[in-house]
This record gives sequence, structure tokens and C-alpha cells, in this order.
Amino acid sequence: MKWSGRKVLVTGGSGFIGSHLAERLVGLGAKVRVFLKYDMGGEIGLLRHAPRDIVDAIEPMWGDIKDADAVRQVLKGREVVFHLAALIGIPYSYVNPRDVVDTNTGGTLNVLAAARETGTSKVVCTSTSEVYGTAQYAPIDEKHPLQGQSPYSASKIGADKLCESFHLSFGLPVAVARPFNTFGPRQSARAVIPTIISQALSGNTVKLGSLSPKRDLSYVQNTVDGFIAAAESPKSVGEVINFGTGEEISIGDLAKKIVALVGKKIRISSEKKRVRPKKSEVGRLLCDWSKARRLLKWRPRVSLEEGLRETIDWIGHHLDEYRPDVYNI
Repeated sequence: MKWSGRKVLVTGGSGFIGSHLAERLVGLGAKVRVFLKYDMGGEIGLLRHAPRDIVDAIEPMWGDIKDADAVRQVLKGREVVFHLAALIGIPYSYVNPRDVVDTNTGGTLNVLAAARETGTSKVVCTSTSEVYGTAQYAPIDEKHPLQGQSPYSASKIGADKLCESFHLSFGLPVAVARPFNTFGPRQSARAVIPTIISQALSGNTVKLGSLSPKRDLSYVQNTVDGFIAAAESPKSVGEVINFGTGEEISIGDLAKKIVALVGKKIRISSEKKRVRPKKSEVGRLLCDWSKARRLLKWRPRVSLEEGLRETIDWIGHHLDEYRPDVYNI
């Protein structure tokens, strides 16, 4: 697929992964439109961190992914759609599960229905490794059972199954990209790596929830590579494809690694209010990305340590945007 001049939509383009993806697509020559959550100030979210020429090349449209009419309007004329708009906070899903389901599952339904109506040539929908729950076997391939261990993961399972149904029922050319834990510059403090880094840079104590869960952590540019590859390849249609590294690390060991890279003497502690409900906490996620390698010739290019160094440097220059003393849900 040649991206030059191709009309592309990124829902959730103001978010962490979405802003990096939109930036990459502009660099490839695509005509990029982003769908942003409406607010009176016309804010563009994390896109503000992209270079000025990139921002100027992007067409912003504001609305709500839960509004079917707005979604239909923003999809008009788009050849390729990357659907990333979602409420992603797991702790928030304990507090407001209906909002999470309406946004993540209902919003995906709106995108799929609009894509079918407008004749979009390819839809790439964003899943999450959280749909697997705690690993029943590892590494986790795409055939692993799905487990709704939080309202958030349940909402994404519903969204993924809607993608499957629209492909099987209506022949919609949709692919489901399932990234494992993505991190990097611009990520908010509701995620564990920015939480650790911002606390380590600003003080002498890092407060976390459970330290024992293990995660497969992938740098954001690896994930963006995966989205682009899924959109480009006809082999991804009707498929769910994992993107990860095949390496795991516990949250406790991750904190130690970050503290060592920061170069300070810092105490690491577990705080009760940050610990998720016992049966809801996902204990282990380890990616089998062999399908992505086989179908898309994709591989993770940036290592954990290299990605952490980049992220530490970025957060260090934007520490005023973080509130290390606040538990973000």
C-alpha cells in the first residue's frame, strides 16, 4: 500500500498511541484526519507534542465516538480507518463501567457500521492484551481464551467480537490489532511506566500497587509499526494479531530497572489503594507475536531498555505535565 495521498482517519488521534500513529502517517504522506473528543476549547490533546508542521498537516474533527451520526460524518471519504478511541483506565472501569462499555463497545459498533455504510477499504481496530486476562499458558497466542477480568477488558472483548461479526456477516475488511503493554513518550500517569518515572524523577519514593504482576512491555514505535503493517497487508483482514516482544518483567523488577536508569536512591513501596481487586488483577501477560511475523513480516525493533531511556528523557523534559503525588485512575 502506498500512503502518499491516501485519505486516512485516526479515531482517538489525540491520545498516546493515536498521536504517534497520526504523526507517522503524515510522515508517510497520507492525508490524515483525526477524530477528537469535543471540548469548547478545541484542544488537540497529545498531538500538541508533535512537530508544528505535522500538526498543521492534520485535519481535526471534534465529536464523540458514542454519537453514531458524528462517527458517520467523520468517516466520509476516508479510505483507511484506524480506530483507537477508547476509555482505557482499568481503575476507572471499576468506578464507571457503563461509560467504559458505551465508549469502547458502543463506539466500536458506530465505527464498524459507518465503515460498512461508507465503503471504507480497510479498518484497523485496537484491542488490548487485557482481553486475555491472566495467562492460562504462555506465551499467549491469539487462540488463548478471553477473560473479562475487569469491566474494561470485557468492553474490549465485546468490541473485538463486533469486529469479527462485521467481517463474517458483512465482509467488512477489518483487522484487529492487539498490542501488549505499550509505553513511551506522551503516555499519561494512569499507566505504570510514567507513574514510576515521574515519581522517581521528582522524589525519593515510588508508590505502586501490586509488584508481582508480569507484563510484556513494547515501545510505542513498535506498536505503530504494527498498526501500519496491519493496514498495509491484505493478509490481516479478518484476523486478530498480537504485537509484543515475547519478553516479560514483573512490576517490581521494572521499577528497579527504571530507578537504576534514573540513577537515584529511591524506595519502592506497594500502596493499598493502588492494588486492584484480587480476582481482577491480571497476573501475567507474555506475547506470542509469531503470527505478526508470519503474516506481516513485523518484529519489535526497539528494546525495553532503549525505550525506557527515551521515555525517561521525555518525561524529564515534561515533568510539569505530571502530578506524581496523585493516584491517577
